Amino acid sequence: MIYPKIPLAQSLIQICLVKGITTIIISPGSRNAPLTIGFASNPEFQCYSIADERAAAFFGLGIAQQTKKPVALVCTSGSALLNYYPAFAEAFYSQIPLIVISADRPQSKIDIGDGQTIRQQNVFINHSLYNANLNELVSVENDLKINEAINTAILKKGPIHINAPFEEPLYEMVSELSVKANITTAAKENNTISIEDFSEFADIWNKSSKKMILVGVNEPNTISDFVIDTLAQEESVVVLTETTSNLHHPSFISNIDSIITPFVEEDFERFRPDVLVTFGGMIVSKRIKAFLRKYKPKYHWHIDSLRAYDTFGALTKHFEMNPNDFFELFLPLTKAIPSDYFHKMNEVNLLRKIKRENYISKIPFSDFVVFDKVIKTLPKNSLLQISNSSAIRYTQLLDIDPSIEVYCNRGTSGIDGSTSTAIGAAVANKKQTVFITGDISFLYDNNALWNKYIPTNFKIILINNGGGGIFRILPGHKETPVFNTFFETSHSLTAEHLAKMHGFEYAIANDETSLINNLKNLYAQNEKPAILEVFTPMLENNSILLQYFKELV
Repeated sequence: MIYPKIPLAQSLIQICLVKGITTIIISPGSRNAPLTIGFASNPEFQCYSIADERAAAFFGLGIAQQTKKPVALVCTSGSALLNYYPAFAEAFYSQIPLIVISADRPQSKIDIGDGQTIRQQNVFINHSLYNANLNELVSVENDLKINEAINTAILKKGPIHINAPFEEPLYEMVSELSVKANITTAAKENNTISIEDFSEFADIWNKSSKKMILVGVNEPNTISDFVIDTLAQEESVVVLTETTSNLHHPSFISNIDSIITPFVEEDFERFRPDVLVTFGGMIVSKRIKAFLRKYKPKYHWHIDSLRAYDTFGALTKHFEMNPNDFFELFLPLTKAIPSDYFHKMNEVNLLRKIKRENYISKIPFSDFVVFDKVIKTLPKNSLLQISNSSAIRYTQLLDIDPSIEVYCNRGTSGIDGSTSTAIGAAVANKKQTVFITGDISFLYDNNALWNKYIPTNFKIILINNGGGGIFRILPGHKETPVFNTFFETSHSLTAEHLAKMHGFEYAIANDETSLINNLKNLYAQNEKPAILEVFTPMLENNSILLQYFKELV
């Protein structure tokens, strides 16, 4: 076995292995050579080489998203580290464990004019769960910091930063370890809640005729059939799910924006919940947030083992536990009460669905038509990754087959690493992976394709409307040079040459017939990754979408 000669690098590698940190994303560099040598020379680590640090970080995020295990990112010194920040922040808000290990020069070399040096210590302090600033000499203190950092990432589900200074020579190797790292175990807190702790809240529940459950980003298969069926059968309960909730039942209402956009004040008052229960991550729908912020529930309970955001300014209780565990304990204490809350909301829901289908059947080829056809033809049991901005918002308007797992980077809601995340997820999850993205998000992250690990069953459906179309439906849009240049980012670029350069199959669609035919071909071909680029009319898309909400009334 080959090891780096530098003792600090040996300690880091030993501790990662013992802690089960075996997926390592390495970006090439010189200062991180001791770590690269150690990780890549040990067959117990699965190492990936990704040159662009921003793409590497989101690629690692995608793997961690699927495996639910920490992934380590390893980079050289200097500005390389800063390129991790967008994914680092996403990991923080999405509660995904990332281990950033940055090589650094010794502190004596910082701020003296030496090359490729910046102030790396605590650089992620606003979003890091733990910052381990190591010193050059191997020590028990260093080992304790490394242990604590990794334990924190695992237990608190988020990103941490380990900064490791190495002095030259960097490339020397040895065949035997010169140090044995100290290993510490993490003490996991047990939050035990008794039935008595729930009695007060069960009493509130049992006296409330309007109870709303709103589910944000949620992992598939985490809520039991007992919980789903019990909630679905209670006529005083309305369950609102988002596309990213991965929670399905015929009685659950998924198209939130279609439901509430046409509401008038009387409707908002009628459907204002007495009790709001939330779980899962960030909520996409701006309209439901605006509704519940203005028409606040009397009680808002959030269920999460780690965090509770007061999204609606009405939080009254944080249950610090797993949502399924909560409902398994809580629901047996509840009783059904007479209510027309679900019936009235479901009436609206069914009417909206009919009007949606009627509207889509008569509109010309556009973003809305494309999303409708794409969502309806997705392969069953596939993995769907969606980029932010327009893509996730259009998808929210449509019904997705329950067998499909859905993911989107909603922690920070950025477009910057959606493609890289989708590719990382595809590497970790062997299901056929479909990534739906807009043109700006795709072009922004085109270095994601500079990746030799992309599975052959990875598909990109790229909706190209020539710019950032979402800005056309936001308040303040006017057809001016400033808007077109600085907001919408109008362009005439395509993915054709990128596809050829990176070895992707490539096809285009610009009408409904070519779209349907090429979708069939896209899913049938698994010899190499593929891009289907769909061109839609930039100027018509926004008016078609805005008119949709008017037609729902």
